[in-house]
Amino acid sequence: MSTTIALDHYRLLGRSGLRVSPLALGTMTFGQDWGWGADEAEARRIFDAYVERGGNFVDTAVNYTNGSAERIVGKLMQGRRERIVLSTKFTMARQPGDPNAGGNHRMNLVRSVEQSLRQLGTDRIELLHLHAWDETTPPDEVLRALDDLVRAGKVLYLGICNTPAWRVAQLQTIAELRGWSRLVALQIEYSLVERSVEHELLPMARALGLGVMPWSPLGGGILSGKYGSADLDTQGERGVSATRKGVIASSGLLNDTSLAIAREASAVAGETGATAAQVALAWTLLNPAVTAPVIGARTLAQALDNLGALDVVLGDDHVARLDAASRPAPIFPQRFVGQPMVQQLIFGGAEVARRAPATL
Repeated sequence: MSTTIALDHYRLLGRSGLRVSPLALGTMTFGQDWGWGADEAEARRIFDAYVERGGNFVDTAVNYTNGSAERIVGKLMQGRRERIVLSTKFTMARQPGDPNAGGNHRMNLVRSVEQSLRQLGTDRIELLHLHAWDETTPPDEVLRALDDLVRAGKVLYLGICNTPAWRVAQLQTIAELRGWSRLVALQIEYSLVERSVEHELLPMARALGLGVMPWSPLGGGILSGKYGSADLDTQGERGVSATRKGVIASSGLLNDTSLAIAREASAVAGETGATAAQVALAWTLLNPAVTAPVIGARTLAQALDNLGALDVVLGDDHVARLDAASRPAPIFPQRFVGQPMVQQLIFGGAEVARRAPATL
């Protein structure tokens, strides 16, 4: 059974001493440059509501809404900068046609961090994430360049997003062997409609001491219950539409299976007096690898609803129903090793206690 928590009941971020709120405030919705975000006034209302309740973990990226998100966050932090744990990201291109305006290489990393510092109006970034693995930059170039920024004091901690588990493990191992700054955070998509990360990424995070920050914990809004069968037609908008619905369609998550999971979340919500979005967020918080889901809101009402997830208590039956509705099929090698015959061969029929993953 879950228990209530509060925004000012802080958690350690991975294998670090950094204290952060159990929900991070995502700011991809700050700014209207992409056609569907909050204007600066509404962003201020959202930010104020989060900070006034004790929230201290704010997530953004150098390219969000063409830089507007970071500029707005910089203004909103004025007068309270010292209590904010600021998380931002680099990788994504900001100048179309320039091959070095994106990627994980040292040139883009340094230019991105300098641009973020200007846009945010600050002299440091508490947590810098590599936004996605670019499949071209050598791991040691990435790690050494990141370590240089930490040693220069421009960045304090490091994280990584949207990268295969084997690559993250490789990077962490190289960093430890060479005495470079280690990763302490992992941002990945995780929700009731996207649980494939439970196969490799979440177990890896626990074993390597990475605090997980799930992005899109509401499945792009699907788990809020606002989409139905009629919206499945938007799948034709993939890669073309800039509308919010088109963005969700492009993720491939808007399908009959996801809608069925959303209906189960809505049913549980009706029994607990919560909203479907709150139930989905509360479920995500139950995973021991999760430090802080990243919530994103375009309106104050949405933000307050998301924050209300901390008050939701899910009973064992509710959790079991949500798990059953959304459980992903096992993949190899788990699909093979988990079979009773193989377990019999591994353990010889004896009962052997499993060791919990180390986090320190």
